[in-house]
Amino acid sequence: MKIWREARRETVATPGFPDGEFYARKLAEVWARASAAPAYRGIGPFSAGAFAALAPTSREELKARPLDFATVTPGRALRYYETTGSTGAPTPTPRLAEDVIWNTVAVAEAWRPVLCGDDGTDTDDGGAGGERRDPERILSLLPSDVVPVGDLIAQAADYLDLSHLRAYPFATGITGWDRLVELWRGYRPTTVFLAPGVALEWTRLAAGRGLLPELGAGLRRLMLLGEVNTAPFRERLGRWWGAVALDASYGSTETGTLATTCAAGGQHLLTASTHFELDTGGPGGVVPVTAEAGGPDRGQLVVTPLNSYARPLLRLRTGDLVTLGRDCPCGRPSPTVTVRGRASDTLRVHGVDLAPREVEEVVFAAAEATGYLVEVTAGGGFAGLLLERLPGADRGREPAVAEEVLRASKERLGLAWDRVAFVNSLPQLTKSGAAQKSWKRSNVRVLEEAP
Repeated sequence: MKIWREARRETVATPGFPDGEFYARKLAEVWARASAAPAYRGIGPFSAGAFAALAPTSREELKARPLDFATVTPGRALRYYETTGSTGAPTPTPRLAEDVIWNTVAVAEAWRPVLCGDDGTDTDDGGAGGERRDPERILSLLPSDVVPVGDLIAQAADYLDLSHLRAYPFATGITGWDRLVELWRGYRPTTVFLAPGVALEWTRLAAGRGLLPELGAGLRRLMLLGEVNTAPFRERLGRWWGAVALDASYGSTETGTLATTCAAGGQHLLTASTHFELDTGGPGGVVPVTAEAGGPDRGQLVVTPLNSYARPLLRLRTGDLVTLGRDCPCGRPSPTVTVRGRASDTLRVHGVDLAPREVEEVVFAAAEATGYLVEVTAGGGFAGLLLERLPGADRGREPAVAEEVLRASKERLGLAWDRVAFVNSLPQLTKSGAAQKSWKRSNVRVLEEAP
C-alpha cells in the first residue's frame, strides 16, 4: 500500500510540467537502478552532464539483447510480458510491482477526467431532486495474455473503482463474436477499450447483423489503443456508433505508457512519468522537450521512463516520428503528441514514400470503409488499394468514392493508384488489432505480378 500512496501522491502533486529539480531527482534515481543492469555497468555517478553525454540506446540494440538491460531475470519478476513480435522477434519484458503500480496510477489519474467526469459518474449529491445517471461500465476488447495492455485496463478500472469486463473476441474458444453480442447486451457498456482493427471488424459484424443502433445505445466513448489511428478514422468510427472515439494512450510494452488522451481528444505526454527528448536529425542533436513553446516540435522521440525498475532504460530511441503540440483546449500544460509512425513502416511505391497515417487519413476521410489493403508488386511498379465496404452501405456511390480517393491521394500523397476497388471482406490479419501492430504485415500485400 505504501507504493500506491507514494505513486498517487507524486502523480497528483505534479499535474503540470515538472521543474528541473524534479527531473534531476528522478533521473538520478533511475540512473542508479540502471547501473545494476549489464548494459549500463560502468556508467559512473549521475550528473546532468553525464546524462547528456550518454549515447542514446536504439530499439534495435534493446531488441537484440533485452535482458542485458534488465535488473531481474524473468522468473524473479512480478509480471512477465513480451512484445507481440509484429516487428521482429518478441522482446522479453519483466516487470516488478513498482513498475506495475507507478504506470497504473499515472494512466488512471490521467484518464480520471475522461472516465469519471460529469458524463460518467453518479451526479446525485443526495439532495432532493438529484438526478442519478447511469454509472460507468468498461468493456475491454484487448488481449490479456503475453502483452500488458489488457492488465493495464483492468488495473486502471480497479484503481478508479469502475465496473469492467474483459472479452477479447479473438480468444479462440472463449469469447468469439456471437458471445460478445450477448455479453454486450447483458452488460451494456458505456466505454469500450479496443484496438482500431478490432473496432473495424466489430463495426462490420454489428452493421451486417443490423445491430449497430441497438448496441450503440448508451455507449459514450470508444477508447482506441495499440495501433496508429487518425482523426478521420476516429470521426467515422464515432459516427457509426453514435459515440466519441478517442486515442486512449500511446506507449509500448518496453517503455510503458508515454501519453494519454484528454476529454478534448488530445494525447498528452505523461511528463511526470517519463523524461522526453527529441532527435530532430539536425545540428542540435537530441534535445529535451520543455514546457516552453518555440522549441523543436518534430523528430524521433527519445525517452527515459522515470519509474522503471525491472528494466530501467536511459535515453531509448523509440523509433517513432512524432509532432508535438501546445495549447490543447482541455488546458493541460503538457505537450500533445501525434505519432506519425516509424520510419521503418514507410513503403515506397511509384517513387512516393507512403506512411500508414497518410494513407489512413485519405481512406477514412473519403470512404465508408471498414478497412483497407495496399497491394504492391515487389518492384513497386504497381500500387492498388482495396477498400472493405461497410455492410448496408450504398454501393451505387462506390465509383464516385473511388474517384474521390484517387483525387485525394494524388493531391495529398502525390500518388496515383493504379486501382481503387471495393471488396466484401479483407484478410483476417488486418482485424486482430493489438496482436498485430505492424502496418506492413497487416495492411500491405505484396503481389507476384500486377493484376
